Amino acid sequence: MKTDDLIHLLARGAGPAPRGVAVRRLAPSAAVGLVASSLLALLLLGWVPLALYEQFAPWFKLVYAGALALAAGWLAAQLGRPLPRTGGPLLAVAAVLAGAALTGLAGWSQMPASERMPALLGHSWSTCPWNVLGLSLPALAAAMWALRGLAPTHLAQAGAAAGLFAGALGAFGYALACTELALPFVAAWYTLGVLLTAGLGALLGPRVLRW
Repeated sequence: MKTDDLIHLLARGAGPAPRGVAVRRLAPSAAVGLVASSLLALLLLGWVPLALYEQFAPWFKLVYAGALALAAGWLAAQLGRPLPRTGGPLLAVAAVLAGAALTGLAGWSQMPASERMPALLGHSWSTCPWNVLGLSLPALAAAMWALRGLAPTHLAQAGAAAGLFAGALGAFGYALACTELALPFVAAWYTLGVLLTAGLGALLGPRVLRW
């Protein structure tokens, strides 16, 4: 059989490629990850007192984590394709991270010098990143499952994007239980927890996403 004949045979009746496949796979993983991280945080650590929501910091945590999850989910959806277009998603991720960093620096600059280090370290700096990482694991497993059903070719990058996505969801869940109120604390240690999850995803990607 000639090559052209084989191509026509394989393409016969194929129809247009389905649209929105990545979103349809990643959306359930986002829901599973968000519910799991939130429930684990609330069961293990308890609720943030509602009175704290009169301040800016708890809302900043949720907005930061939610915006990063959206940007990282967009990046993961692109990297689930054989020929990803990552320019826009990477810019969105960078913008969210930069916005968080600038907010933290603004809070830092407005504090008296004697209060800066206590605000940065809070009472849980040594556990916060690991809590975010731990609460992100259900979302990471779900995101990896979602990407395995797509066609990623850049496996380490796809795994890192899944980790970034999962880390943001874990940070959202942790924010519901975390009582730290200093903006530099959130910008530093929440971000570190998310990046640790992205690093874990990058390590797992070549092993888990191979097809």
